[in-house]
Amino acid sequence: MSLEIKDVDAHYGSTKILDSIDFSASHGELMGIIGPNGSGKTTLLRTISRILKPKVGTILLEGRDVQGMKDKEFSRNFAAVPQDTTINFDFSALDIVLIGRNPHLGRLELETEKDIEIARRSMELTNCWGLAERHITELSGGERQLVIIARALTQEPKVLLLDEPTSHLDIKYQIEIMELLKRLTTEEKLIVIAVIHDLNLAARYCDRLVLLHEGKIITLGTQTQVLTAENIKNTFGAAVIVKKHVLTNQCYVSPSSVPSPLKHQAKNEVIHLICGGGEGASLMHVLAANGYTVTAGVINLLDTDYEVAKLLNIPVVTEAPFSPITQEAFQAHLALVNKANVVVLCNIPFGAGNLKNLEAAEVALKRKKALVVFDTTNIEKRDFTNGEAAKRFIALKTKGALTVKNEEEVLKAIK
Repeated sequence: MSLEIKDVDAHYGSTKILDSIDFSASHGELMGIIGPNGSGKTTLLRTISRILKPKVGTILLEGRDVQGMKDKEFSRNFAAVPQDTTINFDFSALDIVLIGRNPHLGRLELETEKDIEIARRSMELTNCWGLAERHITELSGGERQLVIIARALTQEPKVLLLDEPTSHLDIKYQIEIMELLKRLTTEEKLIVIAVIHDLNLAARYCDRLVLLHEGKIITLGTQTQVLTAENIKNTFGAAVIVKKHVLTNQCYVSPSSVPSPLKHQAKNEVIHLICGGGEGASLMHVLAANGYTVTAGVINLLDTDYEVAKLLNIPVVTEAPFSPITQEAFQAHLALVNKANVVVLCNIPFGAGNLKNLEAAEVALKRKKALVVFDTTNIEKRDFTNGEAAKRFIALKTKGALTVKNEEEVLKAIK
């Protein structure tokens, strides 16, 4: 059974804000609502939480129309955490959390030991039981947010609605709250629907995403389906690069425009980078900012280094994604090496597909080019060629290559 939003339109007065919104969320699912300002995200939560009545369509929980529920029954099924959690009266944190028991109490009925135990469990779940006796007005923004979520959980809802629960919080509380929401779905089997403005947090924690724009669902699905550069450009109007994180395999979004630093006076030297896998991106920027002409290769198309090279108008030799370096690309690469004053071998891993990049560094030495090699990560940890790359890398150092650990040392070596 699930929460179903079926062809919902919502209006403020005569102005339509939501148009034919249709999706469902299952128990144990964290659904993220994303979209630019004014796209209808908060209005969607207000409609689900019955603050705003749909003009058209229905909202069903386990097959029942939520509009037909009495107020207390609705509050036993749905709990909401608003964007603004400011509280001006001087109650203790425990008193605030106990307010969540109101839907379960009769008229003028006081809380029992059972209610206090439920409140305690909610505060332990949100890691704020230690704040129970503190006044709510004394708490930091992150602490207060945890208390307000505990209040919502004390209602013992099936659906938890949150409007930008991490806004204005530091990274510690952002992670803590998103980890909590994930835990509530996996362990407590809640349906959690959260408006999230940080696309990277949404990608990291949400099971599915709904992308809203001008009151309509543009796309709905997994992070990979929703968070594309094209979707973000069309809705937010922002040019971005969307990549998969190497460790988490989650999407991450970064601006595709590179800040323009103050450039030093143009220099005559040409610096060629043998890079890939994002290992050359930062150095490209640093060298260009210092007035050097930069070239690079061989880089797979769609690699981060390729994207940065495009932005900085750096000549680059490319190869198809996930493909080994062809002889044609290798020869084009050597042509750039031949034009360079200094060749820099970045801290890249080596496998059968890119061993020719190591060969290009060997050619650079044979042609009497100045060769600088990064030795930040032990070569044995970057060698996936059964020792072949490590042997040849060590030979480069014995034949005159200069080793460096960081970009500052590269600049010194070039000078």
